[in-house]
Amino acid sequence: MAFIDYYKVLGVDKKATEAEIKKAYRKMARKHHPDLNPNDKEAERKFKELNEANEVLSSPENRKKYDAHGENWQHADQYEQSKRQQQQYNGRGQQADYGGGFSGGADYSDFFESMFGGRSARGSGGGRTAQFKGQDFNAELHLDLKDVYTTHKRTLTINGKNIRLTIPAGVENGQVIKITGHGAAGSGGGPKGDLYITFTIDNHTAFKRDKENLYATVDLDLYSAILGGDITVDTFDGQVKLKIAPGTQNGTKVKLKGKGFPVYKKENQFGDFYITYEIKIPTSLSEKEKELFTELSKLKNL
Repeated sequence: MAFIDYYKVLGVDKKATEAEIKKAYRKMARKHHPDLNPNDKEAERKFKELNEANEVLSSPENRKKYDAHGENWQHADQYEQSKRQQQQYNGRGQQADYGGGFSGGADYSDFFESMFGGRSARGSGGGRTAQFKGQDFNAELHLDLKDVYTTHKRTLTINGKNIRLTIPAGVENGQVIKITGHGAAGSGGGPKGDLYITFTIDNHTAFKRDKENLYATVDLDLYSAILGGDITVDTFDGQVKLKIAPGTQNGTKVKLKGKGFPVYKKENQFGDFYITYEIKIPTSLSEKEKELFTELSKLKNL
């Protein structure tokens, strides 16, 4: 298997920061996502490479191993252990010559196969083959806020395989879930890796969300604020009628209990909905309205 340059896959420099790597991955993943490129094998292959590259380079520990050991970074610990054992075997402080690392064009896979593929996990005297867990995959799922108001099912295509996923109501932006056993195949009979899905929740509503609570600003006309009355406001799942108290002040806040967002993985539990009233002062008055306001002003000064 040829060496894969994960920096080149993401289009970043080897000195790129974590933020630059994350930004590059998101940009490329959106472009090559199988949902946006149905039946496109090349986009599917590229998307798989992007996930592999992000898995390695987004983790400082994994990135350090990759920089030292290439695409076989997962076996870095075993390699270092084997190297130390070989050094001890040589004795007298003599070290085995490994050619100064992996420079010189050697094939990484061939090298590690010779190191681990045919050797026992207990040494060179035979026995069971070393087992390694498969590589974990990372994917990003974009949803609208309305999508996660209710629990629903969605089919994802990851590396050519369809995965039926139940998305619980109340999933948050940036939340990561793990799907066990949907990563790359293990080696030597080892278990499969896992799939980590990061949710990106886009909000195109008039509501601001903070976990299970929702917030909104509602315009209130001057007359309703002074005299009181009834108004109808939008909530996430419909409209409700509210009674306005006479003399309501600008910035007054009210709470609608249980009218917020679903609580994650808690059936039939909801947060609250907080409304802030913003009183709108009329900017264009009729002559009659001006006369009435003038009369009111005179009454106030009596």
